[in-house]
Amino acid sequence: MMKRALVLALLLAFGPLLYQGSASAETAPATATVPAETKAATDLQGFRSARFGMTEDEVLAAIKTDFALSGDAVQIGENTAERTRVITITVKDVLPDGGASQISYIFGYKSKTLIQVGLLWSAAVDPDLTDAMIYANGDTLRAFFETAGYLPETITRNAVVDSGILLFRGADSQGHTAILLLQGSFAERDGKRELTPQALTLLYAENPDKPDVLQIESGDF
Repeated sequence: MMKRALVLALLLAFGPLLYQGSASAETAPATATVPAETKAATDLQGFRSARFGMTEDEVLAAIKTDFALSGDAVQIGENTAERTRVITITVKDVLPDGGASQISYIFGYKSKTLIQVGLLWSAAVDPDLTDAMIYANGDTLRAFFETAGYLPETITRNAVVDSGILLFRGADSQGHTAILLLQGSFAERDGKRELTPQALTLLYAENPDKPDVLQIESGDF
């Protein structure tokens, strides 16, 4: 379980790389840097009761409030490469009829507070999850985000990336960002490039372009 949680942490830490070499019929500038005078209708502060900036104990309390989970149902570990702490739970039907998902709460290297929340739907988490359910979950969430009020100049939709399709990325006025990624492998079928889905990942980030993780600067070693 913890190994999959660390994948989420790494993916979000390198979030800006999702846009290098992407191709899509419908793309827009993807950046969390927004003018100070610009305001978004949405205000992304975290996930459910868990808010960016919360301590580990506060997030544990939020998990108990939101999902009635505690004790052995809550796994706590570390991403040793990024020096971040990760709390991981598995919850059924966070998205109605969407199957079980793994939720990972990631705490900053320096701040020790919540900087990222990731939700993962895959057969590794829920063996009953089918390709059709993964696609349906992605369609449902993309439709939700498209009308949620993210800043238009920060929105990217349906961009093809190496690991799959970036269904949506958008930021609010503070640069807090939602990223929805359909992961899988591409293959040519009847002259068309088709994606076989392996997972759907939803990431909420306080600052995806400058995440609070251990970073070794050039010249340090």
